[in-house]
Amino acid sequence: MTDQQHLNTLSDIKRIMDRSSRFISLSGLSGVCAGISGLVGAAFAYSWIHDYYIRWETSGIFDKEDFNILKIKLTILGLIVMGVALAGGTYFTWRKARKDGLPIWDKTSRNVFYSGLIPMVAGAAFIAGMVYNNLEVLVAPACLLFYGLALVNASKYTFRDIKYFGIAQIILGIINVFYLRRGLYFWAFGFGVLHIVYGAMMWWKYERNAPEE
Repeated sequence: MTDQQHLNTLSDIKRIMDRSSRFISLSGLSGVCAGISGLVGAAFAYSWIHDYYIRWETSGIFDKEDFNILKIKLTILGLIVMGVALAGGTYFTWRKARKDGLPIWDKTSRNVFYSGLIPMVAGAAFIAGMVYNNLEVLVAPACLLFYGLALVNASKYTFRDIKYFGIAQIILGIINVFYLRRGLYFWAFGFGVLHIVYGAMMWWKYERNAPEE
């Protein structure tokens, strides 16, 4: 067996080991889709918040009912953005898994899901408590922090690049704590711009030269 054949054999073994221990069907286009959804959602949120403050400044009176309506609208918007991002992520991941001839729901994908789910559920409960106690100003940094922790935790079972993406989200969330009144901008940058940049980089690195169906 020649040296080249040995190298090919080792490459095949490494590829098989990666496939068995890591979920490698995550698509970079999922990140791009999530980023676009985040930016569109941030644009709507900015418009609603801007209009709310215009009404407040015009009347000179704090309207609790108007503020509660704003919170409900922002909550619904957040759920819609998350739903669109998850739907897009699922579709592009399913498409990539089908191209690679890999199952989308196996032991490795379950490891990724449950590893990321724990910090996300804890974060959702924590954020709900902050909203209940009228601490909405901390929601944006908390979202970034817990999302970053979920990514770092899940990265053990998928691409290592996700770990650094998660660390970037954590750092952004920590910085946001010192600029609380700018939460929407941090949220848009973290969930919008960084997602698009990360997704494009992942696509370029892992999917650009992949054969089409």
